[in-house]
Order: sequence, then C-alpha cells, then structure tokens
Amino acid sequence: ENPKTKQTTNNMQFTKIALIAVSLIAGADALVSNTKTDLGKITDRTFVTRDIKTPDPVPEEGQQAALELMKTGRMYRYNVKTADEAVVSQCEKEVCDYTGHKYCVALNSCGSALMLLLKTTGLEYGDKVLSNAFTFGAVPSAIEHAGGKAVYVESDYNHVMDVADLKKKLAAHPDCKHVLISHMRGKVADMDAVKEACDEAGAILLEDCAHSLGVRWQDKHTGHIGIASAISSQSYKMINSGEGGFLLTDDPDIAAKTAVYAGAYEGLSGKHMTVPGPEYFQDYPRTLPNYSLRMSNLAASVIRPQLKTLEPRIEKYNRRYWKLAAEVEAKCGEHLTLPVDTPGMTVPVHDSLQFNLDKKFTPEMVEQFLEECSGHGLPVELFGNKSNARNFVNWEFAPTDDPLPMTTDMLSRACDVRMPLMWDDEDFEDMANVLCESVEAVLAKNGFSD
Repeated sequence: ENPKTKQTTNNMQFTKIALIAVSLIAGADALVSNTKTDLGKITDRTFVTRDIKTPDPVPEEGQQAALELMKTGRMYRYNVKTADEAVVSQCEKEVCDYTGHKYCVALNSCGSALMLLLKTTGLEYGDKVLSNAFTFGAVPSAIEHAGGKAVYVESDYNHVMDVADLKKKLAAHPDCKHVLISHMRGKVADMDAVKEACDEAGAILLEDCAHSLGVRWQDKHTGHIGIASAISSQSYKMINSGEGGFLLTDDPDIAAKTAVYAGAYEGLSGKHMTVPGPEYFQDYPRTLPNYSLRMSNLAASVIRPQLKTLEPRIEKYNRRYWKLAAEVEAKCGEHLTLPVDTPGMTVPVHDSLQFNLDKKFTPEMVEQFLEECSGHGLPVELFGNKSNARNFVNWEFAPTDDPLPMTTDMLSRACDVRMPLMWDDEDFEDMANVLCESVEAVLAKNGFSD
C-alpha cells in the first residue's frame, strides 16, 4: 500500500473521531446548562456540585486560641484564679453584650439550656408545657428531661406558632403555667400577641432562640419578650462549637439557679462574670443538684471570634436569601409559597430557605420532587417526612393527645434547604434552577401544563 494513501486514510479517520468527540463535548455542555423551555419540555437540567452540609469554619483566631489553651491544659471552666481569666466567662460576657441580656450561663448544649429554662422557672414533675407542634425534637426532649408533659400548639403556613390556637390551648389547659415558644429556622411569631396571651393566662413565657441568634423583634434581640431564653452553638447555627448553648435572662434568681445546676459548687459562682451577686445564690449549692453542664473553655475559645463576625455574616446570608427567594418566586412562584416574615421582626437572619409546595402536589408528587432535586445534586428536606426529627409524629416519647390538622397539612409540603455560607454566589443560582426545574419536571410528569 502506498504510504501517502495510508497517511491520508488515517487523517480522515482521525478527523471523523475528532468531530464525534467535539459533538459529544458540546452535548455534555448542554446537559449542565441552565437553558429551559416551556413547562413539560425541559431539555437541559442544572446540577449542584457543592456539599449542602458544609458548616461555617472556625476563624483562624479561634483555631489559634484553642491551640494556646490546650498548651496550658486549662480547659476546665474553673481552673483560673479570677472570673475574667476564664475563657468561658469572657465568652458569656460577649454574648450578653451582643444580645443585650444581663445574665448568661454557657452550657454544653442548647438542649441543656432549654431543660434548665423549665427547671429554674418552677416546673414540677408532670406539669404541662405548651410548645410549637413544629420544632426540632430537642424541644419536646428538653420538656421530657425536665419532667414536664408537652402540649402542642398548631404552627401555621409561615412556620410559626399560631396565636389563635395558643389562646385556645391556654384556655383548655388552665393548669399549664409554662409556654416554651420555638423560633424555628429563625422565624418569629407575633411575640406581642403571644406575650399578651401568656400574661392573661398567668403562664411563664420562655423562648427557644436556637435558630434566631441575630434576629430582632421590634429592634430588640429575640429572647427579651419571655423571662428567659436559650441560644445554640451547634454546628449548623450562627456560631459553631460543634455543640453548645447559652441560657440568657435578666432575672437574677433564674441566673443563680442555672449557674448552680450547671456546676457552680463550693462558691464557684464567683468565677462567673455574668451571674448575680452571692446574695442571690442563697442555699442553692446545697439544695439544687449539680448536673455539670457548663461549657468548657475549649468550646468557648472557638466561639469568641465568631461573635465578632456575626453582623457581616448576617448581611451576607440575608443578601443571598433575598436574591434566591426572588429568583424562585419569579420562576415557579405559582407552584409554591415562601413563609412571610411576621411584621415586627425588624432584623431577620435567613441562613436557610423554606417553602411550601402548592396543594396540587400530592404525597406522590412531593416525593417525586424530592427525588428530582436529589438526583440533581441538591438534597431537599421535607419537614413532614416520616423520619424527620421536626415532624411531631416521630416524637413517640412525647406524643400529642390531640389532632393537629393545620401543622400536619403544612408539614406535608413544607421543604427546607440549607444555604451554606462557604458556597459562592453562583451556587445559589444553580440552587434556584434545580428547585424550579424539579417543580416543572414533576408537574409535567403528572399531566400539568401552562
């Protein structure tokens, strides 16, 4: 065979292979583009490639502080000569400065703080506690831990406690003297109306602010309408120590009892900076048990620098949220609704996205939607899922005695998506596309059209 003919043939074969490769690459590019057609005719799909559970990192200052503390070995909360030498006491002071509370005790978890809210305000074994039907399982767990019995108040489609049902439940349970309201996902009910209802019924109002650090009601930090409150430093909250919590109050008796329950034995309350004077401790170190719940210096050391960056992080979260919410509503707002912030909430903190799928979505369609999102790299949680710890049907340790139709209906189509701070802005454009493309795909599959 002529070598020149062989070379020409090989070149032609290479050209054909190259053209096929270019065609395949072009097709692959189209698969990840954001181009869409009319409902039911989606030709291209968006994919999310980032980890939805990426937590906020500990700043370098916190990493260094933890390392220096470990070098000294003084991780125990009271292994200091004076209160102002204790890292955890300094952290408590800084939390008070941020929220505006007078007293603060740092604890090993927000669950411990919730339990102590009830113990320090007179809850006795078997007493009833009114709380949200929609909240995290740690709230009824804390009620059970404190010896109480949870009675659930309906949550509405804005994911907050329904005030009308609160009044109804207070009237139906006149012996209930505690209301523990949860600001789930940073969403705040009409707190003025809630307080008025509690005052009329003679019930003590307590606030679970695990999700509402930075949120303000009537220009004041959440946690001031109730007599005491709790915030969290679990990894997916605004401050991250893995686990941790803070009990906040302006009431000296609650603060003194909390410090003793947390482990301030033998006069160690003197090594706190944000508890009342010794006259308020009375004989509590002898009459109250020591549960050893106070936060360690090590956890506090990684929290302190995060407090300094709260405001710029809140601004970033909110800016991204409003853009994402606008995109989702513009593209598929006729098929879902976003919870509306209660008037009176002057500063929100939107570090995650919640929405309610339209009522035309059957349980099967909701499941299809979740599968569509997951299949395109975006895990979306359904609050009403049979395994979700925010679904009251899963709280068999503290079951409801009454049906909760409003909450049940809301949970059946209420979805939840994290908004990791470490993602880039363009990742949230992908998130909006995956959500809306998944809605459209499910509608098309089930015979809906424009």
